[in-house]
Formats: sequence, structure tokens, C-alpha cells
Amino acid sequence: MDGLTLLLHAPVLNLQLLVDGVLVGAIFALVAYGMALLWGVMNLINVAQGDFVIIGGYVAFFAVSGGVPPLLAVPCSAAVVALVGWILYRIVIRRVVVGELFTSILATYGIGIVLQQLANQLFGSDVRTVESGLGSVSLLDGMLTVARIKVLAFLGTGLLGAALVWFMRRSRLGQAIRATAQNARAARVLGVDTDCVYAATFAINGAICGAAGALVAMTWIVQPYAGLSYTVRSFMVVVAAGLGNLAGIVAVGGGLGIAENYAGFLLGTEYQSAFVFSLLVVVLVLRNQLLLRQRQYLK
Repeated sequence: MDGLTLLLHAPVLNLQLLVDGVLVGAIFALVAYGMALLWGVMNLINVAQGDFVIIGGYVAFFAVSGGVPPLLAVPCSAAVVALVGWILYRIVIRRVVVGELFTSILATYGIGIVLQQLANQLFGSDVRTVESGLGSVSLLDGMLTVARIKVLAFLGTGLLGAALVWFMRRSRLGQAIRATAQNARAARVLGVDTDCVYAATFAINGAICGAAGALVAMTWIVQPYAGLSYTVRSFMVVVAAGLGNLAGIVAVGGGLGIAENYAGFLLGTEYQSAFVFSLLVVVLVLRNQLLLRQRQYLK
């Protein structure tokens, strides 16, 4: 009640929560881009999605510690995690991608556990963060503060979405990915190497997660066991927005960021994760009810 009273008596706090929520939600949308790509092309739900993000954050941390400028650490993280994704596809994912969805979920869940334990053994359980060096800007006579790295993340999400659309429509690999997503068997008949397409798709997802992880490290913190929350967020965004709807993913990501900010302010940060998981349950129930109505209508 104290938080609600404060919001009513200080409307500018609402603006701060809204702006931060939209900018933070862009990072959620970025992670959801990759999950939607895997789900749509490979029919695979990557439970290790958030762990890829955390690995990207660690790459950025050690790159910056080694003297790499913070902004250059973003493509470095993208490249390293893309390589990790390609290796994991060749070792594990290629053996389960043509099987049942539940099998791939179990496989990626196992990958997530392995990545968490490796991160804990190699980097320790300490919380790490990266200084972006970009500072923040104050508006409305100092009543509204916006971190420049969050603005950069928001713009980067939009640019990456546009780049993905162009890549899928114009490049040969993008067209092969779209053909495989529509009908993998027909694509193979027409000469598309679907195994290479799947490997490239998983690597692209790794690059997206690596870039998002670098931004997470500059915006918040990275810790070996923090990946699950990003997996849940990205899954919720994709379920709510739908596959192939990049604009919807950005919108839902922004909405989720705003909802989380308000929940953290009103309920306390200790209940913020609980709010995210509760919201996931609500989204799944509503989505299921919508699908049931659609099936009844088709009958």
C-alpha cells in the first residue's frame, strides 16, 4: 500500500517505471527472438536459452576485463556463444531434433544444467557485472533518469529484428531456413541440406543470446544460476506474441518489462521472480483457453 500511495502522490515515478520497463523489455524481446526462431524452424523449445544468455554475459565480463571496449564486447559475446551453439548442435541437438518435442526439451534441460555447473566451476558463484561506461541521462529536471545502455539495447533490438527480417527474406541461407521451417522433408527433396540449416539456426540463436547476455551484464548482473528467469521470460513472450511475430515479441517484451517493474516496486524485489512465474501460468492458461475456443469454432 505504501508503494501504491507513493505512485499516486508522485506521478513521475510512473513515468520512470514505464520508461525503464519498455527499455528493459527490449532485452527480454531479444532473447525471445532466438527462442521463436528455434521453435519455428526446428520445433525445439530451448530450455537452456537463459543459460546461453548467462554465458554471453560472462564472455562480455572477461572481454572487458581484458581491455576490450564494452560495446565491442557485445559482438564478441555473440560470436563466442554462436560457436558454443554450433558445437552443442553437432554433439547433442542433431540427435534429438527430429524426435519428439519432449525429448528435445529434456536434452536442452540437461544442456542447461551442464552449462550452469560449468559456469559455477570455472567462474565461481560470485555475482558479476560490467560497467558500460556510457552513464545515464537526466530529464525533467533530474526527476527521470535513463541509462544510455538501456536505450542502446532498445535500439539494438529493433535493428536486429529488422536485420533478421531482411536476412530471412533476401539471403540464400535465410530462404533455406524459411523453406525448412515450412516443410523440412520437401526442402530436403529440393536439395536443401537441412542439417546445415539446423546448425546455422542454432548458432544464430546462440549469437542472439550472446549479444543479449552482454547487455544483461552491463544492465544488471550475471550469475551461474540466473538463466532460468530469462528462459521463462522468453518462453512467455513467444507464447503470448506467437511465432514469427517480431513486432508482437517487442511489444510483449516491453509489456512484460513494465509489469515486472511495477511488481518489483509494489510487492518488493524479492517477489519479482515469483510474479514472473505466476504470470507465465496465467499466460499459458489464457492461451490454452483461446486455442480451445478456436478448435470448437472450427468444428
